[in-house]
Amino acid sequence: MTNPYEVLGIKEGASQDEIKKAYRELAKKYHPDISQDPKATEKFQKINDAYDFLSSDNINKYKNM
Repeated sequence: MTNPYEVLGIKEGASQDEIKKAYRELAKKYHPDISQDPKATEKFQKINDAYDFLSSDNINKYKNM
């Protein structure tokens, strides 16, 4: 998997607010219904995967292991 921080264009250790802001900006830019980019669907999926991976629920789950 690609580094989720790199996918979202943020520094490692970013706050949940920074993660959410980066996700929303990229999701809006690459949403397949809006973007003219031929790879928009692929990029949008990577953005979603990175956001899911960095979600607070997921991070808390790994901290508790």
